[in-house]
Amino acid sequence: MTSSDPLPPKASAGRVVLDDPLVDGRQSETALKVWRGTARLLRRHDFSCLPEITLSSGRRADLLALGPKGELWIVEVKSSIADFRVDTKWPEYRQHCDRLYFATHPDVPMDIFPEDAGLILSDGFGAEIIREAPEDKISAATRKSVTLKFAKAAANRLHDLADPDGRRFYRGL
Repeated sequence: MTSSDPLPPKASAGRVVLDDPLVDGRQSETALKVWRGTARLLRRHDFSCLPEITLSSGRRADLLALGPKGELWIVEVKSSIADFRVDTKWPEYRQHCDRLYFATHPDVPMDIFPEDAGLILSDGFGAEIIREAPEDKISAATRKSVTLKFAKAAANRLHDLADPDGRRFYRGL
């Protein structure tokens, strides 16, 4: 839709498409490719993952993954050297997960990432764990809190897809 379009685009069923609840517009195309390959890798390992989850600290994890035994991994997506250098919030993620990973693409040098975090290399179609993250189990209370945030975010996003017009009723739009 451009600024000259008088009406929002219509979906095939005649509905007005407000916006896409799966896209928040903050990520570059490169970051989205890294995310996609990483999410596919995690899914192959029986993890379910969600992007952009706000944690109790107020920080937003790029990717939160819930494993088959309830383990919680946070993956911080880095699309460039500059992206890594300007980000100072990632050490705080450790208090919300059992393992912390960085995910990047082949054009970013892998030696810039800290050795005490895992490393995933993604090409946009798939990914590979280059370095396993050390495990540091979180407390039961934290696990419950993060798992509930994960479940609520997943359910709300699914609801938004099923009822895109309904968001204005419960979000005050």
